[in-house]
Amino acid sequence: MKTPVLNALINLMEEDHISFHFPGHKNKNTLIEWGKYIPYIDTTETEGMDNLLEPRGIIKESQELAAKAFGAKATYYAVNGSTGSNYIAMATIAKPGDKVLVQRNSHKSMYNGMILNRLNPIYLYPNYNEKYHVLTGLYPEDIEQAILENPDIKAVIITTPNYYGVCSDIEEIVRVVHKYDKILMVDEAHGAHMVFSDKAPISAIQAGADIVIHSTHKTLPSFTQTSMIHVGTDRIDLNKLRDRYTLFTTTSPSYLFTLSNEIAAAYMDGEGREKLSQNIELIDKVIKRLNEIDRVFVFTGDKDDPTIHDKDNTKLLFRIDGIKGSKVKRILREKYNIRLEMSDYYYGLALTTVMNDEDDFEKLILAVEDIAKKEPYEELNKISIKMPTPIMKMKIYDSYYAKKEVVNLKDSIGRISAASVIPYPPGIPLIVPGEEITQELYDHIMFIMENGLEIVGLMGYNKDQIVVIE
Repeated sequence: MKTPVLNALINLMEEDHISFHFPGHKNKNTLIEWGKYIPYIDTTETEGMDNLLEPRGIIKESQELAAKAFGAKATYYAVNGSTGSNYIAMATIAKPGDKVLVQRNSHKSMYNGMILNRLNPIYLYPNYNEKYHVLTGLYPEDIEQAILENPDIKAVIITTPNYYGVCSDIEEIVRVVHKYDKILMVDEAHGAHMVFSDKAPISAIQAGADIVIHSTHKTLPSFTQTSMIHVGTDRIDLNKLRDRYTLFTTTSPSYLFTLSNEIAAAYMDGEGREKLSQNIELIDKVIKRLNEIDRVFVFTGDKDDPTIHDKDNTKLLFRIDGIKGSKVKRILREKYNIRLEMSDYYYGLALTTVMNDEDDFEKLILAVEDIAKKEPYEELNKISIKMPTPIMKMKIYDSYYAKKEVVNLKDSIGRISAASVIPYPPGIPLIVPGEEITQELYDHIMFIMENGLEIVGLMGYNKDQIVVIE
């Protein structure tokens, strides 16, 4: 048979592009030359090895060392991505039927986790900065008010930093949640690096969160699908966590991924600390140079917006006046061999890690400068990309398992969705099962598609159909 996947990957390798996207290793080696070890290290629980599901030897030791490096009470290597880690954590902190307070702009895995664990969400809606067209963080006061209105919630689940690097006031949120003796789970998928430099925003682990999820493959030099679960306090039942870990983890865990987690942690606990601090200083200079280019603006926060407590600038969020973010992303790839992580209507997002070097940044600066000089100005619509507020009509798990039908998207207004509709990236659902498809949501979906942004969850060749409750 033909090998289309292999052929595409060979072409990508030969392209030798500059990576400002995931995974965090940026196609470079750390500590070991992976090519020398693959496929020899793809092994199983043979003599002298260990079992990730019941670690008693080398993996147990490695996880304990990682916990020390991250400042956690306990750390667990995960091989099902942070999707699997979120399922595990949610099943640990709540049982079926429990209420949980959930940030509404969470990753889709949170909603899938609520379906699998039959949890009842109370949503915290994200804030939006109209001046800079950026979704921001949470008010700790809103969390406290939600807890007071729903005293029977079992846990609070938030995401910080978000895809754009915006950080909520995690220390104050920890204080509020623990004031009412609730458990705080933090999806810190995009912040695994932050604990390794005091120049970065404070990590949820350092702030005292109870359980923290890291996508090590995002901001650390680790392979795609690797993740870590960190326990920060005694509020987490470790025996229950281990039980749920085995429930949601494959019985054939990859040693390749396990080793990749270990190597990433070991690197960051060593030379990676200094490299990260150097890169953060370098990025400050990069931002200054980009902002000096006519038409170019880099978002670094807004001192007048309290929902932006801090900004992780390793996520370079920039725009060129008069050019859509999606077009900037395309031009950088096609003309300059630079691949960004994502774009929206206004911005391009360059995700940097310790594996990006000065040459990478220099080429990005020169490319952006060239685009700003050469590309004609286009009048952009003054629009808000604020996520519409959905209306929940059914429990998320009841709607997921209900009888369904497929209808044309234009005929779905007023119907209850049985599917998630998700711009990708960043993987945050506009609508999830059980929510009403309103005119506002329909218009927002159409806006996304009309501007060339990727969206998943719709049916039909032209993505003009959707699954709804009969």
